Amino acid sequence: MPRIMVVLIAIFLSGCSVYHPIPLTSKEVNKSLLPPDTKYIKVQAHEIQHPILKPLEFDDRDGLSPDEAAILAVIANPELRAIRDRRDIARAQILQAGILPNPQLSATLEIPTGGATQGTINAYGLQLDWDIITALILRGSNIRAAKRQAESIELSIAWKEWQAAEAARIHWFRLAWLEKKLSLLDEEEELLSSNLEALKKGVSLGVKTGLDIAAAQATLQDVRQSRSALRRQMEKERCALNRSLGLPPDRHVTLQRGIDLTAWPPEKIPLTDLTSSLEDRRLDLMALRKGYESQEERLRSAILEQFPKIGIGLIRARDTGDVITTGGAVSFSIPLFDRNQGTIAIRRATRKQLYDEYAARLFGARAEIFSLTKELEGVRAEMAAVEQAVEAQQKLVDAFEQAIEQGNLDVVSLYHAKKDLIDKRLRLLDLYSTMTDLGVALETASGRIFPVGHEKPHPETRDGKWNGDEHEVNS
Repeated sequence: MPRIMVVLIAIFLSGCSVYHPIPLTSKEVNKSLLPPDTKYIKVQAHEIQHPILKPLEFDDRDGLSPDEAAILAVIANPELRAIRDRRDIARAQILQAGILPNPQLSATLEIPTGGATQGTINAYGLQLDWDIITALILRGSNIRAAKRQAESIELSIAWKEWQAAEAARIHWFRLAWLEKKLSLLDEEEELLSSNLEALKKGVSLGVKTGLDIAAAQATLQDVRQSRSALRRQMEKERCALNRSLGLPPDRHVTLQRGIDLTAWPPEKIPLTDLTSSLEDRRLDLMALRKGYESQEERLRSAILEQFPKIGIGLIRARDTGDVITTGGAVSFSIPLFDRNQGTIAIRRATRKQLYDEYAARLFGARAEIFSLTKELEGVRAEMAAVEQAVEAQQKLVDAFEQAIEQGNLDVVSLYHAKKDLIDKRLRLLDLYSTMTDLGVALETASGRIFPVGHEKPHPETRDGKWNGDEHEVNS
């Protein structure tokens, strides 16, 4: 008997989990927040498995592209780690759903202590009960519910990764356009500074006046103030990009040059292509559908639970007269009051909520796509008008310069015209930035990636057209 007990204890202990502490110390946390090395990133980018994002050859030696930024965010963003931990919870729930209940062993000992005890012995009783029948009936539904829930969680994680990737892309685009604006202001500041020096020489020669100097200085100061505000905005956007990429805020990220920002997003995308089969592309909708299927199984399980719970058992006993009995037992509950009606009502209401939430999310996604496409149309129409205004304003500035050379116009009018030209060119760049913001939003809403092409020989020049990358600067 002792040997059997030792064996049973050994078997029991061999299947038990062991506690391992994970200390929450600053050293360990800071270590976990270190960005991964380049080799690890390249391997993960090449092997990434995601319903939307595709593997790529990660190489940021020529600067970070929008696609590389999206992949890097998914790989290195520490905020996604806690979300991915839900996978382990889901796996544990599947494991729990398939575990059968333990048998229950009960023992009794009865010692004669009074009355006619002569010739009596101690009585005992052993009973082994197992609520196996009900557990087997429910096991299939519980496992299916846990698996559907795990699939829902997996899709929810992929949706969060997709959102993180799109956040990195939008910060990349914004920073790229801010660099172009800074390049424009640098060019204008250099030009105005040169003009101011020329005017000062003209004053010393008596061909220019102090009014000319004041007008040039005022315009130059406006450009410098705009440039200073733009640099602050760039630093804010750079920090946002680093955060989305999982990089320290002081890390300097160089953006890849030669990306054709003006042709993105593509113009001619039929609305039907964006909305058709949307429920099979939008990861949040797919996750909700799996969650709904899980709730269907939970409701099925709750309905099965309303029937009496059945248990079986074995009994062995000896009475005080030394008579030993062996037999079986069957137990079942009598559902007089609790017929699981509360759980059934809750799960039925939850299923209805998930159904309505899915329908509302699908409706909202379709409406969002329609709204974004209309906004893009409006931005493109405004861009066409601003481009014409830039061209007209440039011609006006050229005409004013000729008139001043002929002595037919004061320099104040010229510098007002130049300031208006700068404002219009900056407005055009703002519209391009808005267009890429809307493009990323449309990608997120439609569950599609629009390819980013390389630059044709065309970014912005002083006539408001795009021809070359002379204004590109490193991030």
